[in-house]
Amino acid sequence: MSIRQRNNVKAWGSGSTTLLFAHGFGCDQSMWRFLLPAFEGRYRIVVFDAVGSGASDWSAYDPARYGTLLGYARDVLEIADEFAEGFADRPVVFVGHSVAAMVGLLATILQPGRFAAQVMVSPSPCYLNDGDYRGGFSLADIEDLLQTLADNYEGWARAMGPAIMGVPARPELSGELVDSFCRADPAIAAHFARVTFLSDHRADLPRSTTPTLILQCSEDLIAPRAVGEFTHRALRGSELHVIDNIGHCPHMSAPRECAAAMSPFLRQWTD
Repeated sequence: MSIRQRNNVKAWGSGSTTLLFAHGFGCDQSMWRFLLPAFEGRYRIVVFDAVGSGASDWSAYDPARYGTLLGYARDVLEIADEFAEGFADRPVVFVGHSVAAMVGLLATILQPGRFAAQVMVSPSPCYLNDGDYRGGFSLADIEDLLQTLADNYEGWARAMGPAIMGVPARPELSGELVDSFCRADPAIAAHFARVTFLSDHRADLPRSTTPTLILQCSEDLIAPRAVGEFTHRALRGSELHVIDNIGHCPHMSAPRECAAAMSPFLRQWTD
């Protein structure tokens, strides 16, 4: 099976820098379409669907390989090898939303120097509250969430989609997120959710030396503002930009603001 088929990879453009976009839980590459026009023409664009999501080859889903986020990080490195043209002498920037931000973090640790920079959109290294660390959820919250996913995935998707998206004035975005959740295989989604919400990559943050921009929403149910601030402190030399936006998907609900924050950061590392 080719990498292109496995991950439904699409690549276009011939800019001197490649932007490699990775979507979050329950989503697919189409979620980037609001943000991409700001960068097309100037950059080479690569988008893909994580295995088990979107139009990827679901038969490639291996619960053992994807039992941790490292399996997804290794996929990212394979995609970069094949689709980031001129990799040896051209910069590549990884842009990851939500859990994919931690996938990108792990990729930068596995192969230091592979990426010129990384952009984390609504990241969370750990979703659980732990002492002074406020990840946003208690263990009981996570256990209830995972049980609901296992028992009634569609019901969970329809209830949580609008809360995760935010921006009630734009119900079409919430509807799109719900539809994306509902297209997923419930068993794969439940497994991926367990991997995601029980992961803890706080100790990995200082191990990455890749320049990082963190985009944090002012109000986010999934990744509270304190999480963005923690991530910023733990990642040496990182930049934190808070977007005035309610929700977990600013690349969809506030794409202009995301692009405005990303553009000067990208110029630092790619021009």
